[in-house]
Amino acid sequence: MITDFEILETIRMFQEQHLDVRTITMGINLMDCSTASAETTCQRIYDKICKKAENLVKTGEDISREYQIPIIHKRISVTPISIVAASSGVSDYTCFAHALDRAAKACGVNFIGGFSALVQKGYTESDIRLIESIPESLATTDFVCSSVNLATSRTGINMDAVRDMGRIIKRTAELTADRDAIGCAKLVVFANAPEDNPFMAGAFLGPGEPECVINVGISGPGVIKSALETVRGQDLGVVAETIKRAAFKITRVGELVAREASSRLNVPFGIIDLSLAPTPVVGDSIARILEEFGLESCGAWGTTAALAMLNDAMKKGGTMASSFVGGLSGAFIPVSEDEGMIAAAASGALTLEKLEAMTCVCSVGLDMVAIPGNTSAEIISGIIADEMAVGTFNNKTTAVRIIPTPGKDVGDFVEFGGLLGSAPIIRVNPASCAEFIHRGGRVPAPIHSMRN
Repeated sequence: MITDFEILETIRMFQEQHLDVRTITMGINLMDCSTASAETTCQRIYDKICKKAENLVKTGEDISREYQIPIIHKRISVTPISIVAASSGVSDYTCFAHALDRAAKACGVNFIGGFSALVQKGYTESDIRLIESIPESLATTDFVCSSVNLATSRTGINMDAVRDMGRIIKRTAELTADRDAIGCAKLVVFANAPEDNPFMAGAFLGPGEPECVINVGISGPGVIKSALETVRGQDLGVVAETIKRAAFKITRVGELVAREASSRLNVPFGIIDLSLAPTPVVGDSIARILEEFGLESCGAWGTTAALAMLNDAMKKGGTMASSFVGGLSGAFIPVSEDEGMIAAAASGALTLEKLEAMTCVCSVGLDMVAIPGNTSAEIISGIIADEMAVGTFNNKTTAVRIIPTPGKDVGDFVEFGGLLGSAPIIRVNPASCAEFIHRGGRVPAPIHSMRN
């Protein structure tokens, strides 16, 4: 039985602690849209998305109003377009990105993800066409997000793709230079990308997913911080239990929204992604949670240990609350989207190298990190290679969403607004890795991949 205290506690989470459902994401399978004609395929993509998702935004708004639960975004993820467009015969896949963008606008969603390719073991011709089309596609659309999976723990790392994505990221930054390289904020590369992730820019509907599905991402850094404020000075065992209890409550809210949306849209419920996704709003920061552990600043010694404990306790609490926790689930550390991370990076307490260490124990990787615009494509590829190795050899998801901003250098800021926030340009080690990157080939899978 739900008590009055629990009801009031939940209301306080929404009103004072910035708890929100970050996204309701509808996954839509587009494999049956594939034809030998790019024009026909684009029309089928548009028609199917508009049919499946026509009531997604209204349903989210209805649930938000009736339950007084903030639902920030409504999003769509689709089958990787490199698969859907493979039969089309065209060399430039920008037309497919435009079809996705038109559909997103028609449905009224905030983002659409799935301009994607899965190349962890090698390229198909279609993968190459899609990847080469990414810069122009992201520069000429508003809501399309793109992702490329470069590595898995079972296959190793596709270093040819790592090399190429450094160049693609640079080109994307150049084509959107007038907007602080915002195209790069909609592009992410992965190791071990989950097929049911509702968060952008990495969302796509994997080949093993249903015809249509509802996945919900819920966030609550402010709730966790407020809970930790009640146990200041107590030992870390108490801290872990406090996080678990708060994560349990947050996840139950997400399950309620997910099942309600699933029922109203007559679409299967997939997963709850319990990810602490911050915003630039004060009081909604992962960095401030870590400082609540007793760190002077995020980036100080002990930060990685605190983040590891936070991530683990979140997952334990979430899996107690729902049998369908999936996606990424854990703590995100996007620099530009986190008020505390921005402050730590601006002060010099948080460096790129420290961020890389933190990615070993968080849910994603180097996320929304702004770097000097003159950083070479090879160095960007080297950063990606390191992050792919973290994911591959530790059997976890890692990612890189990095923004080399043309015309800006260390000490400057990029400004995106909204949830994407702003970020200081972080120093990058200038030592060359070009010879290593241009070797290409494939880094073999680690020995622990042999689990059959």
